[in-house]
Amino acid sequence: MTRLKEYVGGRELLANLTLRELRGKYKRSVLGWGWSLLNPLASIAIYWLVFGIFLKIDPPTGDPSGLSSFVLFLVCALLPWNFFQTGVETSPDTLISNGNLIKKVYFPREILVIASTASILVTLGIELAVLGVILLFAGNMVLPWIPVLVVLVAIQFVLVLGLAMLLSVLNVYFRDVKHFVSLAMKILFYTVPVVYPLSLVPKHKEVAGMSIPVRQIYELNPLVAMVECYRAVLYDLRFPPLGDFAYFLVWALALLAFGWWVFTKLEPRLAEEV
Repeated sequence: MTRLKEYVGGRELLANLTLRELRGKYKRSVLGWGWSLLNPLASIAIYWLVFGIFLKIDPPTGDPSGLSSFVLFLVCALLPWNFFQTGVETSPDTLISNGNLIKKVYFPREILVIASTASILVTLGIELAVLGVILLFAGNMVLPWIPVLVVLVAIQFVLVLGLAMLLSVLNVYFRDVKHFVSLAMKILFYTVPVVYPLSLVPKHKEVAGMSIPVRQIYELNPLVAMVECYRAVLYDLRFPPLGDFAYFLVWALALLAFGWWVFTKLEPRLAEEV
């Protein structure tokens, strides 16, 4: 209860820190917030060229939307992936970059992580709004599915926040964490069906005479469920499969609980270590 009171009392600080992150993100840049659109557009163009033109991966037809567009199929998964990647990759530096503030005054240190993650969430919101307009022009009536989309974004925020808390506090004590995360993100990207449909992952693979359930093992990754949930809502115009939705939710809550627990255990010596 004491901790909860501290969080409630720090809500104004949280708002100010989030605004600081947003203002400083593109400070002194000519395009400013235009970069929040240009960066994902550049990524989309590259992946579309490689996987849609050169490798010629055909997207599945949306069910029941009937939509068939590789670019939109890609974007519906790439935007949530970008939020995950950015939130995780920037989290190790969150506490270290605010070392002077941590040393000067006491406040719940989690607020720094929440503010950093929330600022990235704003970028996701802008990108999803643009995507929604494009989908409407393409004939996908996504408006009735906005409440479900908001729930998915909230669940993903919880998942990213849990990882951000864990990685930010670990990086204070073990500075190799930042470099490990950067490498892991490059590998993890291709273990999630962002640039290819899930159907391309074989259900079984014969290895040394044994049948390995490749897809079942592949689907243990909660990010697979995350991507499939977003595509179901935005591309297919249907409620996500209950199994994927529940699996995604459980992982998000578990990571938040674990990340917060580790954070609180290591927090007392933060001022000495940063």
